[in-house]
Amino acid sequence: MTRARALLGLLLAALLSLAWPAPVLAGSVDWQEVPATAEGRQWWDAGSLRRSRDGYLSVLSRFQVASEEGDKPRMGDLYVMEIDCGQGLYRDTSVNGLPRFGASWSAAGADELVTAVIEASCEAGASMLQAG
Repeated sequence: MTRARALLGLLLAALLSLAWPAPVLAGSVDWQEVPATAEGRQWWDAGSLRRSRDGYLSVLSRFQVASEEGDKPRMGDLYVMEIDCGQGLYRDTSVNGLPRFGASWSAAGADELVTAVIEASCEAGASMLQAG
């Protein structure tokens, strides 16, 4: 009887392993936070830096709006930013995973968080842009 139980246990384990797929491994992220402002906090992912098809820099960033004291902080919004390092311009080509086709270029203006992300990303991706 113990042999039958062992076989039944192995069969059950095999069936359970088929029912639950193995976790998918995503690429690692290397979040770099820029100095926070009254508007909130922002990070850029050094592991996501890429040269876009058009020769610009592409980077994943995350923005978390400043919360009032006592409010539960939100996780934040994810942006894929394309950056023109030569002119200091950016455009959000994706927001929270939704593509923004035809996104227009903008200057960071007085937005200290976006300015800091542009500066840090362009510094980190300078060799990528030169290699192109």
